[in-house]
Amino acid sequence: MSNSSLNRGALMLLAATLMLGVGTAIQAHHSFAAQYDSKKPVNLNGVITKVEWTNPHVYIYVDVTDAKTNKVNNWGFEMGPPHMLQKSGWKRNSLKIGETVEVDGWLARDGSNSGNARRVKRASTGEVLGAASSAGQTLTGTAAAPAAQ
Repeated sequence: MSNSSLNRGALMLLAATLMLGVGTAIQAHHSFAAQYDSKKPVNLNGVITKVEWTNPHVYIYVDVTDAKTNKVNNWGFEMGPPHMLQKSGWKRNSLKIGETVEVDGWLARDGSNSGNARRVKRASTGEVLGAASSAGQTLTGTAAAPAAQ
């Protein structure tokens, strides 16, 4: 086997590996409209139980007490990517476990206790943190709901 055949084979293997990796990354990411309903806003108050500071999105989990049943349900909220939140002043430890927050966002289409956060407001200080997770959202969380896609 010649050197050029080996080089060509190695390049083809590298190209195939890169294409497979890109395809997996694209498939892992989703559009706002595919997962969340811009016609179903949600506003919930609760206590932070978990913060996942990971790519491609930061997630917070909040225990919310249902006013009708007095049952506590854990809600998960998707926010923006870590680098975007950091640019707006967030830090990995900006929210503490046990802290009470108000979350504005949109409900998940699948009916689960999850949503896309637009803004997070700390009960202790009134500070508003933009969640910046969906198309058209600002880091202050003041943009209108994204258009249906």
